[in-house]
Amino acid sequence: MAVKSEGENLRPRGLGVRHVQTFLLFMAMLLAFSMRVNISMAIVDMTDSKNATYFEWSYSIQSMILSSFFWGYVFLQIPGGELARRFGGKVLITISISVNSLISVLMPILAQIGGWQMVIVCRTLQGLTQAFVYPSMHHLVSQWIPIEEKGTLTTIIYAGAQLGIALQLMAAGFLAEAWGWQAIFYTNGALGIIWTIIYLFIGAGRPEDSKYISKEESLYIRTSLGRVEEPKRVKTPWSKIVLCLPLWAAVIGHCGQNWGFFTLMTEMPTYMAKVLGMNLTQNGVLSSLPYLAMYALSFPMGIMTDIIVRKKWLSVSNTRKLSNTIGLWGPAVALIGLSYIPEGNLTLAVVMLTVSVGVNAGTYTGYMLVLNDLAPNFSANLMGISNFFANIISIIAPLICGVIIQDESDPTEWRKVFFLASAVYFFTNLFFILFTTSEKQPWNEPEENDIETKPEVKEK
Repeated sequence: MAVKSEGENLRPRGLGVRHVQTFLLFMAMLLAFSMRVNISMAIVDMTDSKNATYFEWSYSIQSMILSSFFWGYVFLQIPGGELARRFGGKVLITISISVNSLISVLMPILAQIGGWQMVIVCRTLQGLTQAFVYPSMHHLVSQWIPIEEKGTLTTIIYAGAQLGIALQLMAAGFLAEAWGWQAIFYTNGALGIIWTIIYLFIGAGRPEDSKYISKEESLYIRTSLGRVEEPKRVKTPWSKIVLCLPLWAAVIGHCGQNWGFFTLMTEMPTYMAKVLGMNLTQNGVLSSLPYLAMYALSFPMGIMTDIIVRKKWLSVSNTRKLSNTIGLWGPAVALIGLSYIPEGNLTLAVVMLTVSVGVNAGTYTGYMLVLNDLAPNFSANLMGISNFFANIISIIAPLICGVIIQDESDPTEWRKVFFLASAVYFFTNLFFILFTTSEKQPWNEPEENDIETKPEVKEK
């Protein structure tokens, strides 16, 4: 059975293989981000002298360990996009999760053998392989998710990142208290290995490669994506990509999101401790609230955008702009409110912090989908480029905060940080609104001389 969808394309009733793929990719995002942030919670217990096994690491060494993940992560973003397009998203996401899982399982042993130097090596390797996560996800989304369901299903996938952070913050303290800090790494690693085994059997890079999908569902997906014919391997049109203004508008929107998001993620604990007189990091459940809010809000945002597109209330481009505006201008207003909260009012501060991070969910159906809409055939490349620049921003933003703030207990200096983040949110989204589009670019479809051909093999 099928139901009439847009145009003459028929959407199969009920759940299908595309929904199974969506769940598997959601779990991959959850596990990837759990392993990305687990060290930030574990290192507190790893350096606690009350434990039987602990490390006497200075604050500067701990800072290097915490930042070492991004040394590798930024380096392979653009190559990761090209590799995802050439070898498929399934190969790269499997490599990413499996390598991260094995390193997590071995981390307690390697830390005792090699000290902080070995931990930095492990975290750098995890960053290198996690550089494949977003490009491969974007490639898999471009192959599996129909236009009519893109808002909802893509949101489910990417929202796994925020749920992974939240669950890790909540669970790490309980695991460490019950079985020691080693349990944090063992749990992450074991779950990642289980996911890898399941995905190797059930996962597929595209509907055409799935052993379980029906012809009806495969045709629905491929028709929706305009990919009825067997896709050809084409050369990446780098010169046209570089000159694409809508792409750079999306990249700037991504950079604005990362500036505000990483400012909050890295600086809020200090603000709560020095200005509001509370240490937010000591309460894992409380510190996870903003990420749980972002996860929860992502679903109504995804459903809303799908409804708007189906009902044709707005064009696809304007729907993406509306979502991104909620995701960036919402936090801009909330941060201004946060900067004027009276000292000691923890409840209101947590509410504003939760709003500031939570409404970021709009970006899932904003710039992130534009990177897919512009050129589905090269979505992994576009995501790699965008993530490269955005993660440089995520490193720079906390450094700028350190320059601005000389007295951590002075609310007026923090106000400068919040106003700067608000301004970045506002102007980057304004640029996004003015110059981006979701219209498929002409260079998405290859010209004859762009098609890569394999040399013919002569029969003997």
